Amino acid sequence: MTTKNELIAAVAEEAKLTKTAAAAAVDATFDIIAKALQEGEEVKLIGFGSFSVVTRAAREGRNPRTGKPVKIKASKAPKFTPGKGLKEAVNG
Repeated sequence: MTTKNELIAAVAEEAKLTKTAAAAAVDATFDIIAKALQEGEEVKLIGFGSFSVVTRAAREGRNPRTGKPVKIKASKAPKFTPGKGLKEAVNG
């Protein structure tokens, strides 16, 4: 699976739902995770992994084209940490 549409089709087949219902479920799941992260909460899915937000401090970088220093603003970024069950599934 490489696209959201393929994920929706797989969920529809596995859960015996229509593609419309599966699309609504997938979209709702993504929206709930995104809203929780926006509020600074961590989302833990036991056996699968956890989503959290990390804060990146302001720092100085370099423009690769000119080599001149550039100030990079502080930012927040989503982070995913795989759980034991997911790691075991991937590693066989």
